[in-house]
Amino acid sequence: MTRAAIDAVTDPVTGRRTRPAASRATRRMGRALRLLGLQLVVPCAALATVWWWTGQAGSFYFPPASEVARDFADLWLFDRVGGDVLPSLGRMFAGYAIAVAAGVALGTALGLFRRLRTAADPVVQFLRALPPPALIPFALLLFGAGDGSKVFIIALGTVWPILLNTIDGVRGVEAQQLEAARSFQIPATARLTRIILPAASPRIFAGMRTSLAIAIILMVVSEMVASDNGIGYFVLESQRSFAIPEMWTGIVLLGVLGFVLNWLFLVLEARVLFWHRSLKGNSDA
Repeated sequence: MTRAAIDAVTDPVTGRRTRPAASRATRRMGRALRLLGLQLVVPCAALATVWWWTGQAGSFYFPPASEVARDFADLWLFDRVGGDVLPSLGRMFAGYAIAVAAGVALGTALGLFRRLRTAADPVVQFLRALPPPALIPFALLLFGAGDGSKVFIIALGTVWPILLNTIDGVRGVEAQQLEAARSFQIPATARLTRIILPAASPRIFAGMRTSLAIAIILMVVSEMVASDNGIGYFVLESQRSFAIPEMWTGIVLLGVLGFVLNWLFLVLEARVLFWHRSLKGNSDA
């Protein structure tokens, strides 16, 4: 008799043969470990290739990875964290928070009211087509060379995915749900917070995740113009002074920050939208 047959038991109600919870947990753990190993194969192989190639290339523009790693530890663990990393993250999160608040509020209003959406659509399409870096001179005139101009550029560039996804999410709420809520005389505020926003939240979070990546890009771009600190400023100044290993440490740091922030966002999304994931799991089953 096989181990699977030994582990399997017969459900007294349905008559189906199922495996105990401990066996299922073991299989899930094994599957998770295999997926983790698969995810580590490509990054480790890429890192080993870069480490080997830069070590023997002898290129001025591609210094040995060992030298970049040494400079990374000297610069960012934790010499320049207070002077460059924290100001960059502060500006990025400020602009991102403004974009989330404005995008969700305006997107909800435009999604609920068709006439308002029709009237505002030309303006929205025009503004979203403007490249945010092209507005840096205007931002400098309006806010000066301080943090205000950088926060403005980040907020302006990151609001559109959130806004458009919120509009689509609100418009996608089933009409039967809203009609049932009206028939039970549920107040408009309760309909908004208990039905509309929860139903639209998967689309809203999808826009927020896209905007997070855009916020990192605009953080760097805005710091490369009229700035005296920040990661983008450091990368540009290192390139101008031909400090190539230091320049690469800034680029690596941006990649690490992007990876960590995306991972944290996915953890938050999984906690907030646990009900949505369970529904998807049930539908897939």
